[in-house]
Amino acid sequence: MALNNDVNRLGRILGQVLKEQEGEAFFDLVERTRALVRDVRSGGDPAELNALLSGLSEHDASNLTRAFTWYFQLVNIAEEYERVRVLQSRSGVRAQSLAQALADLKAQGLSAEETEALLARVELELTFTAHPTEMRRRTVRSHLEDVARELPDLERESAQERVAAHVEALWRTPELRRLRPTVLDEVKGGLNYISTIAEALPKLERDLSGAFREVYGRETAAHVPLRFSSWMGGDRDGNPFVTPEATREALHLHRERARELLLAAIRRAYTDLSQEEEEDAAEGSYRAELRALHDAVRDGERVELLPRLEALNARLHAEGQARTARHLLMPLLSAARVFGQHLVSLDIREHSGQTGAAVAELLRAAGVEADYLALSEDAKLQVLTRELRSRRPLWPAGEALTEPLETVIGPIREVQAAARQVGERAFGHYVISMAESVSDVLEPLLLAREVGFRVLPVPLFETLDDLQRAPQIVRDLLSLPEYRTVLGDDLQEIMLGYSDSNKDAGFLAANWALHEAQRKISDVCRRAGVRWRFFHGRGTSIGRGGGPASRAILGQPAGTIDAGVRITEQGEALADKYSHPVLARRNLEQALYGVLLAAARPAGDPPADFMAAMTRAAEASAAAYRAFVQDPEFLAFFERVTPIHEISRLNIASRPVRRAGAPSLQNLRAIPWVMSWTQNRANLPGWYGLAEGLDEIGPELAARMYAEWPFFRSMLGNAQMSLAKSDPLVFAEYLTLLGTDGHRLADHVRSSYARTVAAVERVVGGELMASEPRLKETIALRNPYIDPIHRLQVELLRRSRSREGGLDEYERPLLLTLQGIAAGVRNTG
Repeated sequence: MALNNDVNRLGRILGQVLKEQEGEAFFDLVERTRALVRDVRSGGDPAELNALLSGLSEHDASNLTRAFTWYFQLVNIAEEYERVRVLQSRSGVRAQSLAQALADLKAQGLSAEETEALLARVELELTFTAHPTEMRRRTVRSHLEDVARELPDLERESAQERVAAHVEALWRTPELRRLRPTVLDEVKGGLNYISTIAEALPKLERDLSGAFREVYGRETAAHVPLRFSSWMGGDRDGNPFVTPEATREALHLHRERARELLLAAIRRAYTDLSQEEEEDAAEGSYRAELRALHDAVRDGERVELLPRLEALNARLHAEGQARTARHLLMPLLSAARVFGQHLVSLDIREHSGQTGAAVAELLRAAGVEADYLALSEDAKLQVLTRELRSRRPLWPAGEALTEPLETVIGPIREVQAAARQVGERAFGHYVISMAESVSDVLEPLLLAREVGFRVLPVPLFETLDDLQRAPQIVRDLLSLPEYRTVLGDDLQEIMLGYSDSNKDAGFLAANWALHEAQRKISDVCRRAGVRWRFFHGRGTSIGRGGGPASRAILGQPAGTIDAGVRITEQGEALADKYSHPVLARRNLEQALYGVLLAAARPAGDPPADFMAAMTRAAEASAAAYRAFVQDPEFLAFFERVTPIHEISRLNIASRPVRRAGAPSLQNLRAIPWVMSWTQNRANLPGWYGLAEGLDEIGPELAARMYAEWPFFRSMLGNAQMSLAKSDPLVFAEYLTLLGTDGHRLADHVRSSYARTVAAVERVVGGELMASEPRLKETIALRNPYIDPIHRLQVELLRRSRSREGGLDEYERPLLLTLQGIAAGVRNTG
């Protein structure tokens, strides 16, 4: 009821603003459109609705789209606050909390010492990326955050008046970015959520210590195994704007934000730790130590912050001030532990083609090898290992690097400088995208040696073929003494890409390839005596590895969570999870719950018949998927029934929507690919090919796999979500854009969807999302309100495509529909 009341009040406020700003006639148009859409969804004749939409002017089409979009933006805020309200009202042990995790671990037989060892062994690392799935401007988000702050008092007229003021301002605020965001804009946007995370961290620490005390009957020195990193400002793959200068600016911003965060926390602690009066405080008192730390951080000095605060914490406990330590010092201690003076660790990501070209230029300049890129893999390895045994630089001393070399080596120099200033955690890892060989992983080591800096390379395996070859590549890599010398006692990180494997082979085959790559790579690392961690490049959509984090982690193969797990957090996921401290705490505890339970699971392969069935299913599914996307008519069909060309015009990221080369499905990035199918509600990347795979398994065996195998249950849970968010009624409207062409493929998609729904429901033993009624109800409630934006988008696409000049006056309303649909389905890409 509380949520309904909030939604109704916000809806009335929006309606009042629309009347005042656009007049009664426009408000009546909104209401009439909504009524007609609901009637059509209930089975009514669409003729009147089609006539209304086809007669709209560009101005009315834009405003109608904006009206429904703002409705969804306000509803999203209300739903978010409802989540906060529910979480704050709960008492006792929450499901998927740290308390539940420790209770489950004890029930499984883990002693207090074994649980402490587990907490020390594993780590959850969340990596902010600038992938373009957050479409709202920062100004818009600021207004919406102010509206959210009024929701606790929304029944009061004064709060409603303040909300109306923001809605009034929003109605005249341009929703679309006029300029493409810069790299630094993206960095600032991602770092905005650090403050709410910092507020949640001490609560998580108290959750852990309190749960340990409750479950095991004693205190613990263990802390929450959590850290943060970022790609923003370091992800160079396909983004020409991530220059060495951009990396330097990002690192500078990290240091400034860390300083602000720490100084505020130190000042709070200084005020609270009043056990000694300031005028009587002697050398070594609590406040004297905090003052010294404050001055060092303020002046930009590199200081051993965490050891000194841990010593202060120990003193408080020893002197009978345990509550002070737990409640008053903990915010500062947790900030120092997780963020330090570096804030987040910056990764560098570069395409293997760029690192290879840079190494070739270095070798040519040193007279070592004239044409490195033309060598076989074995010959490349001979050159690389020989050079790694040497310490000599390859570029002539004192000679400036060429521009191509500087673009690749420059970012390494910038992270080296930052590490000197604030510590080694300023830099994370060097990620090599499209890693296809051992030489791809070794090449960054030579680049880093040119500036005298050690990097740990992380191969990113993305396509289906790369995932299948990955275990052998890792085995060969770890067998090289030259590489093991660099790795030392550090863990080996391996990144797995969900997006390109899905685009390459479809939903089921990609999921199985990821499962098998993890299982086999883990065995390789275990046999080599190397600790390892997988880095999952997940998006927000099911087609890019999305879905609840805890479910995804618990669905990993047993025995593959060795040193923990690393996961990307991007775009709209940041706003959805970390816009409020209560939500941040909940999302973090759920992910930590998954990591701890999954890491405690002993290694072991699934039953042989399960694995054999999945292998057959993946082959059948990939064959069906590839037959579809490689159909000679597919590309034209895709471009007609999705707004892919319009998506490319959105200024939502600094990164281009395609990699270099002539436009093709292969060089189209995964986010616009997925977003296209999200806009027309086919959601094809999240389910296509699954029916063929399940048919290959058979319903009885598939039902047993669903009941007994966490991986299979997680995969079908995500598929259910994707199928439930699909909407055949809406997709049918986009199919009208085909005219007289392409109906063979259209009929095929519709029949495949129906077959997939039936196949999944047979396996799970009920309707889609039966186990998640709240989400199912949310989807059903949103559909009648998002329908108008879908229908407006189809109408505007039809108009713009009928004109030789392209988008012209329809560009703005079309781009507004893209944003409105993203707000309505709460998923961009």
